[in-house]
Amino acid sequence: MTVEPMEKAQPLSSEELAFIIRELREMRQWSQDTLSAVSKLSIRTIQRVENGESSNGDTRRALALAFELEDIEIFNKPLSLPDPEQVLAEMEKFKREHLPLEGHVVSTGQELVRLFESAQMDSSSAGAALEGAASEAFAGLIDYLRDYRDCADCMSETEKLAVFKDVQGYLDALRKEGFTVSYARRDTKLVSQNSADKTPWAVTIIYLVASPKGSEPKLMLVPRQVTL
Repeated sequence: MTVEPMEKAQPLSSEELAFIIRELREMRQWSQDTLSAVSKLSIRTIQRVENGESSNGDTRRALALAFELEDIEIFNKPLSLPDPEQVLAEMEKFKREHLPLEGHVVSTGQELVRLFESAQMDSSSAGAALEGAASEAFAGLIDYLRDYRDCADCMSETEKLAVFKDVQGYLDALRKEGFTVSYARRDTKLVSQNSADKTPWAVTIIYLVASPKGSEPKLMLVPRQVTL
């Protein structure tokens, strides 16, 4: 039996990093401008990286943060890259496991409140690292909307006027920090895995994302499988 030696992991070359960044960006259907806004790197820096030019550790960390990778040092560490066939297989797997939904920018607090009234579930994420006032405003917005949904049926339309105003306040606070909120709506049917009754029940899911102004997603990729 012939035992082939394991391939030793090597630091990522500029060309290898360029390939990975392009694949990750295109998988999310982001433009270079969007990646620039999310990573807070200049468009020229993004272009240099994708052209295979050298980049420093701070740039690579910013890119890892932009793609929400758990290890922000991953592009600075030695890695064993898969061959192109493996990369294509992983991309196909990603596409099978995710569903594309049309993204819409939230225009008013009233619009967002009405969306949550019509939904039974929601999911939220940030399209960039939120800090300080922006992080507090987005977290406060999600908590407020979920609390509202639990008691919406008991409120009059007059009482809801105050809710519209409060939600608008959160949106304005995010815009002041340079962020906007986008949503996607998904109407589907679910079956509870822990219930004897396997009859599908209709649900509406709202997906919210906070993104830097100008980089709002036109398409959101969400997991096909919904965990209850």
